[in-house]
Amino acid sequence: MTPVDIDRVQTYLRRLFGTDQITIVPPMRKGLSVEVSVKEEIVGTLHKDVDDGETSYSLTMTILEEDLPPPPKTAAAKSPAAPRGRRT
Repeated sequence: MTPVDIDRVQTYLRRLFGTDQITIVPPMRKGLSVEVSVKEEIVGTLHKDVDDGETSYSLTMTILEEDLPPPPKTAAAKSPAAPRGRRT
């Protein structure tokens, strides 16, 4: 990916998500992934695809389970719902 490609995609992502904290980091050497970071934390990789004269960019974002907040505790999880049926 060229520096111009990186700059254009970075500008698009910043405008789309409404933040200047998105940065696309060019690889240190050829053949490595182009990384996308937010607040200096790498959140994914960016790939360029040219097929039949059309160019597209794919952002692959990985979210680790350990980075997620704990799941909410719901009333349904605490006590099972009473069975519903017709009263006779």
